[in-house]
Amino acid sequence: MQASDIMTTQVISIAPDRSVFDAAKLLADNRISGMPVVDAAGSVIGIVSEGDLLRRVETGTETPRRSWLAEFLAPTRQLAVEYLKERSIQVSDVMSAPAVTVEESAPLNEVAALLGRKHIKRLPVLNKGTLVGIISRANLVRALASCAPAQLDAQPSDEEIRGAIMKELDGRRWSIAADGLIVTDGVAHCWGVVRSEEERQAILAGAARVPGVKAVQDHLEYPVAFSPM
Repeated sequence: MQASDIMTTQVISIAPDRSVFDAAKLLADNRISGMPVVDAAGSVIGIVSEGDLLRRVETGTETPRRSWLAEFLAPTRQLAVEYLKERSIQVSDVMSAPAVTVEESAPLNEVAALLGRKHIKRLPVLNKGTLVGIISRANLVRALASCAPAQLDAQPSDEEIRGAIMKELDGRRWSIAADGLIVTDGVAHCWGVVRSEEERQAILAGAARVPGVKAVQDHLEYPVAFSPM
């Protein structure tokens, strides 16, 4: 799947010269936590979110006054940015910029990587520079919900299940050897040596996700430590 498959196409946006009060009302009325800021040319130049409106003098949530020494030592650029965020009434002064965007043809693994690496919750989706949608963490969660395995028409054979499990775990450095997996009546028995609890859980999870597996039996062990004579 790619971004265009799961994005929201009805995008609420705002112009940079609108007020923070307009932005707050749009977020509240539409029950969204952030939206793109779009200039007159239709370019996405930033994002304004609840986080950008969190500290405001109007609500008494501005940054507490520092001691005179802390105020003296703080970089003037930082002080100016704080003032703008807390007191400017124009969206362009409080938005997060530049906006991190993604093309509509971007695969979902690229989308997820950007959301995680940039620590953001949403990405405007573009087509040749034009805003065509927005994709959020919630969209990815909904996509996952739609991927629930379908009911099987017929139970696979034990041999087919075993082959599917080995394919699922193939190439994983922490996986078990082929002779450590036995499938009987749809139950996968996993034998072998693991070096951590995480390896154990990964092997069992890999077996459990294969269609047709009724249960997974854990026979995995830690290496036996031999003490010198």
